Amino acid sequence: MAAESSKQFWKRSAKLPGSIQPVYGAQHPPLDPRLTKNFIKERSKISTLPMKNKKASSFHEFARDTSDAWDIGDDEDEDFPSFQTLNSKVAKATAAQVLENHSRLRVKPEWPQVALNEAPTNCKVIKSNSEAQLSRAPEDACVRNPLHKQQSLPLRPIIPLVARISDQNASGAPPMTVREKTRLEKFRQLLSSHNTDLDELRKCSWPGVPREVRPVTWRLLSGYLPASMERRKLTLQRKREEYFGFIEQYYDSRNEEHHQDTYRQIHIDIPRTNPLIPLFQQPLVQEIFERILFIWAIRHPASGYVQGINDLVTPFFVVFLSEYVEEDVENFDVTNLSQDVMRSIEADSFWCMSKLLDGIQDNYTFAQPGIQKKVKALEELVSRIDEQVHNHFRKYEVEYLQFAFRWMNNLLMRELPLRCTIRLWDTYQSEPEGFSHFHLYVCAAFLIKWRKEILDEEDFQGLLMLLQNLPTIHWGNEEIGLLLAEAYRLKYMFADAPNHYRR
Repeated sequence: MAAESSKQFWKRSAKLPGSIQPVYGAQHPPLDPRLTKNFIKERSKISTLPMKNKKASSFHEFARDTSDAWDIGDDEDEDFPSFQTLNSKVAKATAAQVLENHSRLRVKPEWPQVALNEAPTNCKVIKSNSEAQLSRAPEDACVRNPLHKQQSLPLRPIIPLVARISDQNASGAPPMTVREKTRLEKFRQLLSSHNTDLDELRKCSWPGVPREVRPVTWRLLSGYLPASMERRKLTLQRKREEYFGFIEQYYDSRNEEHHQDTYRQIHIDIPRTNPLIPLFQQPLVQEIFERILFIWAIRHPASGYVQGINDLVTPFFVVFLSEYVEEDVENFDVTNLSQDVMRSIEADSFWCMSKLLDGIQDNYTFAQPGIQKKVKALEELVSRIDEQVHNHFRKYEVEYLQFAFRWMNNLLMRELPLRCTIRLWDTYQSEPEGFSHFHLYVCAAFLIKWRKEILDEEDFQGLLMLLQNLPTIHWGNEEIGLLLAEAYRLKYMFADAPNHYRR
């Protein structure tokens, strides 16, 4: 009864954070083709109305017309099919539908053509516990195949629906230039010194960390490893043993009644973590995520587990996995690795995620005051740096909380391909208070990046659909570098003078 009343409360209180609607973006396009189809029909109806009758729709109207993907399955799993219950035929149709609608609504034909890593021709996907598959050979082609059959926009670059995790730029630049070799050598010298200069390491990491040295660099920058070379091996051994001590001590308690809600929510969210990347649909990977999130939740009772924390494990897991895998890890079968290696990856991911969350835990405590404060700061900042965009939102009754809550809660992970998140976190970990403070300026720069598209939308629904489905799937290191440069400029102008962005 309490759960039902809670559900009704969030449905009625449409402007509260829990009522934010679709959770799609670069990694989470709509899985139900009917959703996008209905939106296109609705947009065509709106466009045929006379201008004098066209009014900005309210948030309540929008809420009734869209599925609440943020709370899908929290109370009733049957309300919306999980990713794992989709058969391969639906997955293929969805991929083609999403691509077609994405191209029609957002992609400009005049965009320059860019070369990307070719999608693999043999796209084998590991079955999850529910026997779901993204693709089946030979009768079902890989989910990427429809991307190579698009003929309507010849100038559109061929981009995998599942954005590759590799470090290659979207421009197709060579993976290792002379400058990059010099930078890699600089990193190796710093990391091999008797006592690593962390300030110098942060300086070198700000423009990005080479893939070869990223795992150890992230461990150092997050504060998980000590700067002293002599202490690192013992520290890793001790911390890994400590984590698995927590597993032995606490993990069985997931079956106890007072932990049932926490465990159930984690169990619901894990299949949604990067659902289009096969790596994260493997049973062994999902079991690892389940243990990491449960142990963290019961060791942090002030916040417990909150939806969105599951996403924060993925960059660490991918980076530490890449230490043992040379090829792109997107389709890698983790059962090929030894148990000791998987235990090391799991423990390191847990501790580094814990270090990250220590700095932003007020984002996940009751009522999430940290996020509320950051969204308000974003609104004030945007009102100073681009008053036209700010007034455009006010004109069509768009609240910043309706789109920026997710940006703060998930650190833009739902808006960017995973490869871009990893590059972004290179800078966040090298920037003082990067996740808690610098992220605000990155969000402001990210919003203004789309000012033309924002100003082109002239109704509430169009603005919300744009802001929740921004076309970043083609992004690579170059776009993230430009975004970070603009964010640094904003920080330089406003961070030391916060009254500059307060009215």
